[in-house]
Amino acid sequence: MTAPRFPGGQGLGNGQPDLWCTYAAIRSLAWVERLDGADAPALQAYIQSRRNRDGGFAWSKGMPSDAWATFYCTETLHDLGVAVERREDTAEWIHTLFDGDAYAMCPGQTADVWASHYALRTLIEVCQGRVRAAEPLYTWLDGLQCANGGLSWSADFARRDLADTRACFYGVMAARALARQGLPAPRWDVPRLVGWLQAQQQDCGGFRFSEAADVPCLWATYRATASLAALQAQPLQRSRCVAWIDGLRGPTGAFVRWAGYDGEDVWAAFCAVGSLKALGEPVAHLADKVAAYIATLAMPQGGYTYRRADSAADVLSSAAAVLGGALTAAQQAAALGWIEGCQMPNEPGIMYMPGRGAEVRCTNWGLAAGAFAGQPRPRRAIGQWLASLQNPDGGFGFWEGRGSDMVSTASAVSILRQLGDASGVDLKALEGYVSSCRQAQGYASFPGGDSSLRAGLQALSCLAHVGHDVREAAAQLLAAHKVRQGGFANQGQRIPDLLSTYQAVALASDLGLPVDLAHLGVFLDKVHSEAGHAWSPLFLQGVDALSACLGRLLQAFASGQRQQLPSLQLS
Repeated sequence: MTAPRFPGGQGLGNGQPDLWCTYAAIRSLAWVERLDGADAPALQAYIQSRRNRDGGFAWSKGMPSDAWATFYCTETLHDLGVAVERREDTAEWIHTLFDGDAYAMCPGQTADVWASHYALRTLIEVCQGRVRAAEPLYTWLDGLQCANGGLSWSADFARRDLADTRACFYGVMAARALARQGLPAPRWDVPRLVGWLQAQQQDCGGFRFSEAADVPCLWATYRATASLAALQAQPLQRSRCVAWIDGLRGPTGAFVRWAGYDGEDVWAAFCAVGSLKALGEPVAHLADKVAAYIATLAMPQGGYTYRRADSAADVLSSAAAVLGGALTAAQQAAALGWIEGCQMPNEPGIMYMPGRGAEVRCTNWGLAAGAFAGQPRPRRAIGQWLASLQNPDGGFGFWEGRGSDMVSTASAVSILRQLGDASGVDLKALEGYVSSCRQAQGYASFPGGDSSLRAGLQALSCLAHVGHDVREAAAQLLAAHKVRQGGFANQGQRIPDLLSTYQAVALASDLGLPVDLAHLGVFLDKVHSEAGHAWSPLFLQGVDALSACLGRLLQAFASGQRQQLPSLQLS
C-alpha cells in the first residue's frame, strides 16, 4: 500500500485550464449556490471552443469528440444556464457511439460503463433525445452486476467479479437517466447492489473503491453515497461518514482527497460537497470558503485548474521538461521527485495531476523521464497495476475500466519495455487486440475506427514487442505517409505534423530502418520558431511543453546526438 502524500519536489504545469477541473468547479459552485462568482461569458467561450462540427465536444481544442468531454461540456453549460446550441446534432453524434450493445467513448470503440453513463445522460437529460435500441442496451446493463452484487465496467469484467464504486455510480446514474425517459430499471438485484456498496465503507466512515483498495478517499465516497441515494439507501454508518468528510477540510476550508494528504484541490471539494448533498446534509456553511477557494483556481483564458495556477503542475509537462533537457540537474531531480509522488494509494501507476486516477499514458511518460529509476519495489508495483488494467479484449484504455485504444495499448507496451518484463500482462491477448484493429488500409486505434499513420506505428510497435518482424510493414507505412516537403502526415501525405513525425522517426530508429535526416531537418526548420517547436508548420504559435520536448528530441536525433528516441504516445 502506498501511503497518501502530496508530491514533494517541484513539477511544471502548462498554464492552461482543464476541462475536468472546470466541470468540477462549476458543479461545486452550483451545489453551494455560488455561481454568481463565475465568469460565465469566459467560461462559455472556453467550453464552446471544444465543440466540433460533428456535434460532439473534445477534451482539448482540435481533438476528436468523445463522450467524456461532451458530457462535461454540456453539463457545465447547463449549470451556467446556457442552452446547448444545435442539440439535435449532439444527439445524432451520440447515436454514433452505440456499438450494438451500449455506448463507447468514440465512434467505433467498444462500449464501457463510463462512456454509456456519459452518453445516456447527455442524450436524455441535455438533448432530450431518446434511446434507439433499448433491448440490447438493457441486456448489456443487466450483465454489469457481479456475483458479489456490485457493478463492473462491462459484462466481461463482471464475469471476473470485479465490482467498483465508480462503475456502480455510472451504472446507477445511467439507469436514472433511462427512468427519466420513462424506461424501466435494469434487472439488477438491488438489495445485493446496495449491500455491496455499503460494505465498501471503512471503519473511519469513508468508502474505498473496491475490495482491492486499502485506503478510503473522497472520490470513492462520493460515488458510493450518490449511488446509494439514487437507490434510496444510505451508508450503514451515516454519521461517521459525515464526520470523516468534515475531517478532510483543509486550511482554506476546502478539502483534501485522503487523510494525510495535504493538497486541497477542486476534485476533493467537488466530491466532498457532492457526498454531503447525497447524504442529505446542509452545505450552506461551506459555501463561502469553498467558493473563495475555487475562485483562486480560475484561469484568465476561461476555465479552471485543480490548484492555484502557480502550483498546478502536471506529469506530462514535467516529464517533457526532463526529457527535452530543458532543466538544470537540480530542477530535473525536483521534477522527477514530484512525478514519483503522483500516485494514488490504491493505484501505483502515475496520475496526470495529483488527485486523479492513474493513467497508462502518463505512467509511460514518467518512466521515460526517469521516474523510479533503480527502485525495484515501485517498478514492480507499476507492472502489477498495469496487468490488472488489461481489458478482456486484450487491449488497454487510458485508465481502469475504459475501453481499449491503440494509444493506451502502445503506452502499455512501452511501459513493459522499460520495466524489462511482461509483468503478468497477457501478451497473446494484447496481440489479439492489435489484430482486431487491422483495417484494409492499415491499423485504427480501435476495431471500428479509421486507419492512420500513428495508429499503424503504435500497432507495429506492439507487434514487434511480441516477436513479429514488422520492418517491411513499417517501411511501407512510412513511405505512404512521408510528405515530400518534409515530415510525416497522420492521414495520407497531406499536412505533416510534429507528433506523427516524431513517432515515425522513433519507430524507424527502433527497428533499424534508415531515416532521411535531410528530410527530417527540412521539417524541423518549418516548425521551429523562437518560441520552440510547434505542432504544425501551419500554426507556429502552437508551441507548448510537449511540442518543445518532441522537437528537441528530434533535433538531437537529426544532429547525431541521439541514436534512439523514447517511445512516447499522445494521440
